[in-house]
Order: sequence, then structure tokens, then C-alpha cells
Amino acid sequence: MTQQPAAGIPGRFICIHVLQSVPYSNLNRDDTNSVKTVQYGDRERTRVSSQCWKRAVRRYFQNTIGQQALRTRRIGEAVEKTLREQREWPADLARRAGQHIAAGSSIKADPPSNDDPAWSTNAMVYVPATAVGDLADIAETHREQLEAAKDMKKGGKSILPTDDIDQILRSRNGVINLFGRMLAEIDDAGVDGAVQVAHALTTHGTDVEIDYFAAVDDITDTWSDTTGSAHMGSTEYSAGVFYRYATIDLNDLLRNIGGDLTAARELAAAFIEAFVLSLPEAKKTATAPHTIPDLVHLTVRSDRPVSYAAAFEQPVTADRTGGFAAPSRVALDTYATAAGRLLGGRGLLNAGWASLETKDLNGLGNRADSYPNLIETAVTAALGEDDQA
Repeated sequence: MTQQPAAGIPGRFICIHVLQSVPYSNLNRDDTNSVKTVQYGDRERTRVSSQCWKRAVRRYFQNTIGQQALRTRRIGEAVEKTLREQREWPADLARRAGQHIAAGSSIKADPPSNDDPAWSTNAMVYVPATAVGDLADIAETHREQLEAAKDMKKGGKSILPTDDIDQILRSRNGVINLFGRMLAEIDDAGVDGAVQVAHALTTHGTDVEIDYFAAVDDITDTWSDTTGSAHMGSTEYSAGVFYRYATIDLNDLLRNIGGDLTAARELAAAFIEAFVLSLPEAKKTATAPHTIPDLVHLTVRSDRPVSYAAAFEQPVTADRTGGFAAPSRVALDTYATAAGRLLGGRGLLNAGWASLETKDLNGLGNRADSYPNLIETAVTAALGEDDQA
């Protein structure tokens, strides 16, 4: 099942396949608070959008690598708060500095309104969290000019150097190098993302259930003879076994980080762990759906990513004793075997899996006894041993 890549050439892609049973929950709601769904194989499935799960992955990933990134239109407000609270600037001067920072880049800025009292950039910036301090340093350098300046008015021009602000907004860290950044307003600020994440969908048809609830007023309930509730409502929930898929383009990642193999190993391993173990937090206090995956299958490929979502185009049916998890694992194994046969084994450098499953799933490669061991094996197969280890 394992082939050796050509000397000096890393595998280009790590594909991550996850089967995860999630109980009664609503991980991702639409604009009407309804469970998101998709029609696939002529059956309605519960769906969690890639944006939703990717945010959960990004937060987990940031904590793992110890780097934070900030996505915001209110960068000026963040600078204002830093100057006021950490550098003891007067409130009016800190506010003026935040205004000039927000309006000083190549991105258009929206002046204050009745609904939004702070200046904000017209497009969201995505920068390392340390960029706020760097922008505050620009304000420090130009403090005398800011003290002599007036508060920004609609159509006003910032006194701060655009080139210096733009240079900080171009800065990036491991989070941005992996997830990418779209910022067309500033030259050379865009970063091609090295990861692709699919929408998660259940391997079987699901029914959305409506949960009616009522909230009792404690004072009314205890101190008066009045009966009834203080609030009534309903929420949608569903449950099922999800197929989740993501891939890391290692060539894109290495290009973003200047070919640093050690950093690539760290970032790839941290992303895989984050994708495997993260969970969106919507309705978590009402459902606590904190399961772990039933199965994780990793492949390293030198040709192109390959998703196994088509394994579930025909909805999985529950076995005689009930449950979709076990037949979903069998369906994934069956499809992986067939796909490998059709492709003739081309491009596959390594394949492995770890699972609650007690049976052998030979189509998924070599079995690992834990998710950490599985991740380490895949990253090593893709990028080689760490010489500094």
C-alpha cells in the first residue's frame, strides 16, 4: 500500500477523510435558524458548511501552534484600544489615531454612522494578531502629528503613511500561510490558501426534528398563583454520521513559507489534528455534542486530491441492529478499494487509518493504533523525517 516518493520530492497532497457520529445537535444554522441540509442521492442530508467547520478548525489550530490571526473590519478600533489601555494614551487622541489608521491604508474606509460609531475598513483585513501592536507603533512614531491633527471627518485624508500601514497589513504568520487570505485592495497582500475543506454531510438521509420549549419565570412560579411560561419557542435539530473531507496542498504551503520543511511538518500536522478533533460550537450549551471521529483515513498523493464523498451518494442504510456508523465505515472501505483499482494505484504514496472499528478495512491502507500515530506517519510520508528531531 505504501510507495516511496522520488528522492527529494514530497507528496503534494494529504487527504483527510473523517467519519463522525454526531448526536442530537444543530452545529450550523441558516438565516432562519434552521438546520442546514443538502439534497444528495435523492435524499435530504444534514450539512455543515465548510466555512463553519473551518472556523472551528482555525481556532483549534491557532491554539495548537501558538499563533493568532485577526479577521476584522475594525482594525482602527483595535489600535485605539491598544493605545488607550496598554500605552496610556488619552482617550480622544487614541480614538483619533484609530481613525487615521483605519483610513490610512489602501483600503477604503467607512466613516462613523449612527449604527457604527467607529471608522472601519471597507474590506475585512486578515492579519497576525501582532499587527495591532505594529500599527500602534506607527501611531507612536507620528504622535506629534496626530496631536496636531483633527479628528477624521467624512472624506478626510489620513496623515499617516499609507505604505507603512499597507506593509503591516501584508504581514502573515503560519495561520495565514495555511488558510490563505483574499485582500485585493493592497498589492501583494493576497495569499493562496494551502487547504481545501468540503461541506460535511451525513452518509444517510436525515429528518430535521423541531424541539418545542418553554421557559418558566422563577418569580411567577414561586411567589404567585399564576401558571404558564414566560417564553415559548422552537428550535430545529438533527443527528447523524457525517463524512468530512479536507486536503492540504503541500506545494502551496511550501511556497507560502519559503520552502521551510520543518515549518511545513508542524503546520500540516497541526491542521490535520485540528480538522480531526475540532467541532463547531453552535448550540453547544443545549446539546454538548462532543464526540470524536469514528474513523480517520489519511492518504498522501503526488497527483491530485481524491474525495470519497461519492461513496455515500447512495445513502447508507442502518444494519439489522440499528445504527449508521458501522455500515458507513464499510461503505468508505469499499469505495476506497474500488477507487484505488480504477486509478491503478497511481499517485498514492501512503495510506493509513485509525478507528473504533474492530474489523480490518484493507482498502484504507495500514492501520494505526491512535490518531497521533496516524498523523505522524502521514506527515513523514509526505515531507520526510525532520532532520532536527
